[in-house]
Amino acid sequence: MNIYKQYLKQALITVTMLTIYACEKDPEQHLELGNWYLQKGLIDDAITEYREVSRLLPPDHSKLDRDQFKILGTAHFKLALSYTKKGWWEYALREAENSFELSPSPDTHELVVLIKEKIALQNNRNES
Repeated sequence: MNIYKQYLKQALITVTMLTIYACEKDPEQHLELGNWYLQKGLIDDAITEYREVSRLLPPDHSKLDRDQFKILGTAHFKLALSYTKKGWWEYALREAENSFELSPSPDTHELVVLIKEKIALQNNRNES
């Protein structure tokens, strides 16, 4: 049984290393990993992965192809959601606006509006 556990441990390490290597330069893999982390409630890890998507793609958006625009827009959207879960509303708003700018949709527009409403409510409470 000990040999089986060692084999399983080594296989898990190998799969993990291959996943990390595959993610290294593939923004889509980072997006998928971020989604997995977010699903599991690992918000800080999800944020790291979504930010990595932005880091790997060219900052000059004119150099992005259609798929890259979609990936980047989704990463900003998911980053905004992640920030809302941490209560970081200003960061969430910035990311939601970035997502809307890259990939306008009813969902991104609604997220921007909801975050702005939340910030306004907080500001009203702080003034009271």
